[in-house]
Amino acid sequence: MEHIEAIKEFDGWLNRYQHDSVTCHCRMAFSVYLPPQARAGKVPAVYWLSGLTCTDDNFRVKAGAQRYAAELGLALVIPDTSPRGADVPDAERYDLGQGAGFYVNATQAPWSRHYQMYDYVTRELPALVETELPLIPGLRSITGHSMGGHGALICALKEPGLYRSVSAFAPICHPMASGWGQGCFKTYLGNNRETWVAYDATRLIEEGATAMPLLVDQGTADEFLMEQLHPLSLERVCAARNFSLTLRMQEGYDHSYHFISTFIGEHLAWHAKALQVVQTKS
Repeated sequence: MEHIEAIKEFDGWLNRYQHDSVTCHCRMAFSVYLPPQARAGKVPAVYWLSGLTCTDDNFRVKAGAQRYAAELGLALVIPDTSPRGADVPDAERYDLGQGAGFYVNATQAPWSRHYQMYDYVTRELPALVETELPLIPGLRSITGHSMGGHGALICALKEPGLYRSVSAFAPICHPMASGWGQGCFKTYLGNNRETWVAYDATRLIEEGATAMPLLVDQGTADEFLMEQLHPLSLERVCAARNFSLTLRMQEGYDHSYHFISTFIGEHLAWHAKALQVVQTKS
């Protein structure tokens, strides 16, 4: 793990790293914010998954999350959204290829060698950062935006116990009904729609995923609300399954980081509460 950047913020450190990923077969970059509490010992971590076209840089620059993480004693782990490099397959579309890994394990050539973002986020990256940095193994939460909100939901739903809490900003709640999701799923996973169910939060809950509280913020002025995001589909299936969902429709907010920065403090406080309860009990 190569340490390539360090910036002091709010008495903690925003670090950037590169490493050779054995999962994605390429050089991967990610950022970690370590709060000042990390100087005295281990701290729990909140993983942030970004949306289409983003890198790890968008969230750490635009969201204003480090101030809250420093106050709450949380580390922030911020991976990239896809594998990258000259040898990594790409597409001309912004919603496919590099910058659009969709947090799935691709099964179709030529994507399957590199596009293994689900295993990277849930397996390789936590093992790496918890070995090399002062993070508490087993004390993780996860959140994200848009494609990354979809990623956060499926990671938590598919891996009971791996994360102590999950939230999302404007997530793609039902990608099998979304143009973004359909395009990526068909390309990465093939034409058999039954294989897509494993990466659709609405369908995972419908199929019996282990219940856990979900916090979702969605702006009412989001240009992608109706065609791509489908929060009401998630709401319906959660109601039918008695699955705890707090869906907050935030009046007038759009899909941008203006929206995320407004509510990121509330999300981090929500995760901190879940992580501290576990820490107290351990």
